[in-house]
Amino acid sequence: MNLASQSGEAGCSQLLFANFNQDNTSLAVGTKSGYKFFSLSSVDKLEQIYECTDTEDVCIVERLFSSSLVAIVSLKAPRKLKVCHFKKGTEICNYSYSNTILAVKLNRQTSLFQRLIVCLEESLYIHNIRDMKVLHTIRETPPNPSGLCALSISNDNCYLAYPGSATIGEVQVFDTINLRAANMIPAHDSPLAALAFDASGTKLATASEKGTVIRVFSIPEGQKLFEFRRGVKRCVSICSLAFSMEGLYLSASSNTETVHIFKLETQREKPQEEPTTWTGYFGKVLMASTTYLPAQVTEMFTQGRAFATVRLPFSGHKNICALATIQKIPRLLVAAADGYLYLYNLDPQEGGECTLMKQHKLDGSAEPANEILEQTAHDRPLVPQTYSAAVAKGYSEDQGAVGGAGVEDDMNTLHLDEENEQPPLILETD
Repeated sequence: MNLASQSGEAGCSQLLFANFNQDNTSLAVGTKSGYKFFSLSSVDKLEQIYECTDTEDVCIVERLFSSSLVAIVSLKAPRKLKVCHFKKGTEICNYSYSNTILAVKLNRQTSLFQRLIVCLEESLYIHNIRDMKVLHTIRETPPNPSGLCALSISNDNCYLAYPGSATIGEVQVFDTINLRAANMIPAHDSPLAALAFDASGTKLATASEKGTVIRVFSIPEGQKLFEFRRGVKRCVSICSLAFSMEGLYLSASSNTETVHIFKLETQREKPQEEPTTWTGYFGKVLMASTTYLPAQVTEMFTQGRAFATVRLPFSGHKNICALATIQKIPRLLVAAADGYLYLYNLDPQEGGECTLMKQHKLDGSAEPANEILEQTAHDRPLVPQTYSAAVAKGYSEDQGAVGGAGVEDDMNTLHLDEENEQPPLILETD
């Protein structure tokens, strides 16, 4: 969530950027005075992991999982990317580009395939994190002023998705391992507004500027797997899409007060039963008639609806959402431009309206006592332990963003804790 273009309009004049790391165990916040990292291992407390005040006006700050590697862009030098080891407070390298950096994406692959993506308005740079060399440049992309792109975090399916057109909703899928185009997906009639991969890199969620329909495609084939209707009455601006780590749920937030959570499950065909009521007969006739109705009308009958919803205490603010398991309970997290992080409980069995459990200021300061939501229900799991155990495979509390010890063990090639690793570099792109 980059707020650099609308700073001061959204209710928190200091906030410039907020984003969750790749496994939703920590939150990065960029402000006019620097940047901070917070742990997401608890509902009751937003624990600050680190704070840097050496760099002002931080408009992009991306952390590599729970490691010490962080990519930073400042409004004072919007064309320069700095890669730092935040625990040591040292700069590993920096790169300068021909235009403003709009987005940075990182993933953790095997030692040879760790990727860092830098998105400019009309080009994308693919770096190898190991040595920060530019492996490939995608030039002359359609104008992408919002820096919309998504990078898969999977070890096996390392794909990059970005708009293939500025006028319609085409998605270009690029293989960042073999450095070649993988597919072009005609996802929507209107230009794209949001993209998100699931953790396995086999599904891609898309939304257009119209904002009424969310689609999920198989990757790299591009086959449409699911189609969900967010609304009918009004078009909205989709702010973010996010899968849960196990890939069963998909959240969609917008500039309205409602966040929709969809469940990605294939409906089993039930044997036909003869209706016994007037409404049953009417429904059967209605579904049968879809064969003769226009395609747009037929789609409305077959599109999935939200499994659960969240009512935010605001509307009109830019925001970013994530689905995470915290203290063995599935939660929806929303970081918003009003300067707050909101945490909701999700009932994975019943769905419905999610319960607001806590809200925290993104600057890390304490809430006044009368503004904190006092709830005790969040201490009790909503579902049997079996569900929590299954989901926890994708949400290890042992790697709950405690300064990077959990992930750096798997990143021996980077040796981010060794003094002589990654000497400072100053590099420029063409």
